[in-house]
Amino acid sequence: MLSTLSTALPDTLATLTAALPTPGHWLLMSAALVVAYVIFGVAGFGTALVASPILAYAMPVAQIVPMLALLDFGAASGNVVRNARAADTDELKRLVPALVLGSLIGGALLLHLRPDVLLRALAWFVCAYAIFALIGPRAKSRLSQAWAVPFGALGGMFGAMFGSGGFVFAIYLTSRLERVEAMRVTQATLISLSTLVRATLFLFAGVYADVSMLVTAVSLVPAMVVGMWVGKHITLRLSRQQFVKAVNVVVLAAGIALLIRSH
Repeated sequence: MLSTLSTALPDTLATLTAALPTPGHWLLMSAALVVAYVIFGVAGFGTALVASPILAYAMPVAQIVPMLALLDFGAASGNVVRNARAADTDELKRLVPALVLGSLIGGALLLHLRPDVLLRALAWFVCAYAIFALIGPRAKSRLSQAWAVPFGALGGMFGAMFGSGGFVFAIYLTSRLERVEAMRVTQATLISLSTLVRATLFLFAGVYADVSMLVTAVSLVPAMVVGMWVGKHITLRLSRQQFVKAVNVVVLAAGIALLIRSH
């Protein structure tokens, strides 16, 4: 028994070590995720929008969204646990069913699209979002609650396909809720549920059978923790609106770089 364990343990450690990204790739991914989770900590969304263009240089594009689903779930769940009572339950009841439906559609598209098509779609998505966020119109009146269905479905679909549906939820919630805290916690709850649905879909599809991706995700947890910690402290010093505008400029630059790479 002991001899079997003594033989199996080194073999397991060797397998896990081999599954780790190279030091150069790990440093690149860690730096990208620290910045991404700083933004997540301040704006409440944007992890995949910021990190995906950089992660695409170090890992297969099809693995980025499943890996970020695991990390985003941990980050969003932490925010929800600390401030759960601030969430608007009425909005959640309207948004969650549509979110689940959209996640199913987006997950199916993600698993069946060719990698080159996915890369180009991701690039265009990032650029389009950044441009809209910088120069798009701002809603001047309160949206009807009927808009919960399309916004919830689009948020779930974009979350499953590109790892970021948070901006869709934010557009809806900022037009519905007056209290900033309620909007942030409700959005964090939606992101937590969206990533849970996404991760469950990937689990049943066998995506998480890839040991290399799981080991990489675990190795990047410190980067996520550091980014969230910094983001939390930045919110005490900077205007959220000013910071998000600067973030969108960075997102646009990253999207253009990814678009050039995809052609």
